[in-house]
Amino acid sequence: MKKLSILFTLFISVAMFGQNTFTTTINSYELGGEREIRIYIPPSYELDSARVYPLAVILDAEFLFDVYVGNSILFAQKEKAPEQIIVGINQDNKRRYSDCSYDKLNSLPTKTSDSFYRFVRAELLNYMEENYRISPFKTVVGNTLTANFVNYFFIEDDPGFNAFVNINPYFAPDVPYMIETEVHKVKKNSYYYYLSSGDYLSSKRSSQNKTVNDQFSSLENEKFNYHFDDFTGATNISSIGQSMSSAMHFIFGIYAAISKEEFEKNIKELSPPDAIAYLENKYVEIEYQFGSNLKIRERDIYAIEGLIIDKENGEYLRDFGEMIYKLYPESPLGDYYIGLDYELRGRYRNALDAYKEGYMKITGSIEDADNFYKNVERVSTKMK
Repeated sequence: MKKLSILFTLFISVAMFGQNTFTTTINSYELGGEREIRIYIPPSYELDSARVYPLAVILDAEFLFDVYVGNSILFAQKEKAPEQIIVGINQDNKRRYSDCSYDKLNSLPTKTSDSFYRFVRAELLNYMEENYRISPFKTVVGNTLTANFVNYFFIEDDPGFNAFVNINPYFAPDVPYMIETEVHKVKKNSYYYYLSSGDYLSSKRSSQNKTVNDQFSSLENEKFNYHFDDFTGATNISSIGQSMSSAMHFIFGIYAAISKEEFEKNIKELSPPDAIAYLENKYVEIEYQFGSNLKIRERDIYAIEGLIIDKENGEYLRDFGEMIYKLYPESPLGDYYIGLDYELRGRYRNALDAYKEGYMKITGSIEDADNFYKNVERVSTKMK
């Protein structure tokens, strides 16, 4: 049954993928001709004219575009990442070598690859921003040679991207040192840098990437978020899918609901007001980063509920309830926590009013209504 469920999800994802993907061309001044691109637009795009979406730019689209889009659909369906607008640049397999070549003397782009850089940075990004509702958050993805190329955006004073996905990179000799220099300068915006490698690469490439990982993992800058995967037993092809899903989990981790790991690491020891602030700030950051006007999920409310009730004698239950009431005025949850606050303080009349108001909002099963009404009965008994 579980396998059937997964297959059904994949089938739906592929169907949605096909319906929302198309190919077009850009007439490029920088490239001196037309370049073919592929674009994926999420199905929700037409439903909300005010909503904006993160953008992902995929190099080597012949290999990487479909894999990235498939992962993005699944992650969005499971609320592990926001929906994204995705554009892939077709490089005709061989064109990648001129698009992304570098000078062996200084590791910088050659004349032809500098033109490709300007095409991506100026023409493609402008085209997408002029024609689609794009949020400030942008990701760029490359593999082997094109993975090295994505780093030329990072070393600029204004990178233009927030997340950099380097799959099995073939680094130009000086590029890792250029990145290190730039990381030390980063003070304002946060960046996400993903790097993958594995034993399927040549010993030279694998060793180089491990050395680069040692170099990057020692960098201390809270604005530089770094993750490295060293895959064992994979292949060049399978590592692409593994890298995509791992990178997406890393980059959009804050978007997901509070996990057990997040609670243990970031919330467990907080005071009630700090836990409430953490929850509010999490969703402010989600909106700021990804343009997703996402309400605080009910499961995240439940994640910190015990902490609010148990610590400091439930002193902050009312604040918690009022926060929820503003977010979900149609839900009984806010009324419940406000009522519980009154009840713990011995203000039974106020508690009864809050519980009754919450009870009137129950729209679920009779069992849900009966369970909630027990709060009314309990307080009524205390008032006798």
